[in-house]
This record gives sequence, C-alpha cells and structure tokens, in this order.
Amino acid sequence: MFDRNKDKQQDKPESSGAAAPAVESSYSSAPRPAAASSSGRSATLGATIKVKGDISGDENLLIEGQVEGTVNLASHELTVGKSGKVHADVTAKVIRIDGEVHGDISGKEKVFVSSTSNIKGNIVTPKMTLEEGARFKGTIDIDPSHSNGNSSVASLKSGNPTDKTS
Repeated sequence: MFDRNKDKQQDKPESSGAAAPAVESSYSSAPRPAAASSSGRSATLGATIKVKGDISGDENLLIEGQVEGTVNLASHELTVGKSGKVHADVTAKVIRIDGEVHGDISGKEKVFVSSTSNIKGNIVTPKMTLEEGARFKGTIDIDPSHSNGNSSVASLKSGNPTDKTS
C-alpha cells in the first residue's frame, strides 16, 4: 500500500512503536467535546493521578484519575473519563461525564451524562443530555438563564435562587 510517511521515516532513526498504542488506548471511541480550547490547549489527569484541592484553569481538562475538592473551568470544557472519580463540586462551560461524580455540577452551556456515568449530586445547566443506562441520584435544573450567570447550584441549595422579578 501507499505510505505517505515513507520518505520521512527514512531520515529518522528507528524508534520503538510500543509507546504509541498505550497513548491511543487510553481514549475511548465515544464522542467527546473538542480536545483543544480556543487557545489550543488542553490537559489530562491520568488514571494514576490523585488530587486533593481546588482545580481551575484556562484550558480544557480530561480527568481519568481521582479528584477531591472543587473543579472550576468556567470558560472551558471538562470531561470525566470512564476511570475518573471526582468527589467535588464542578463548574465548566461544557461538561461530559463518563465516570463517577459525587458533587454538584454546574454547566454554563451544556452537560452530557453518558450511559457509563455514576452521579450523586445536583445538576444546573441550560442544556442537558442524559443517556439511557446512566446512574444518577439528585436533581436536574434546566435553567436557560444559567448561561448568563443568573443562577447557581449554591443558590438552589440555600433555597434562595437569584430572582430578578421585582
């Protein structure tokens, strides 16, 4: 067959091909949010990484490990992979959950809950997809004004949602 990289490979020394399949196999073939943010950056917390504390940043994040604390990526996308275990309140522009989340979830634009997910907590978002087979215990508030920052999970918990009707 035709190999368009054949000429390029002749100039490079031979390298072991064992590392490439390991990297590729860490991602599932399921659709995911865009891998790169508008700034072109994204980060991954691998399956053996454990974090206790607050996570915030200006890039997309894929969590395959364990996180305990808070995750705030208000302008970016968060994906909790199949092996991800997040015991934290989560805020992001777009959130995709394939793994486990115990905590409140606040999606500024959309939350996608896949069939492999296990969630215990409340969800507030203007748009949501909940696949058949997902395990979920909590409340869902589909709030179109949430994308404008007029409502939050914390205000719903306290029973005092932000209301500007007066």
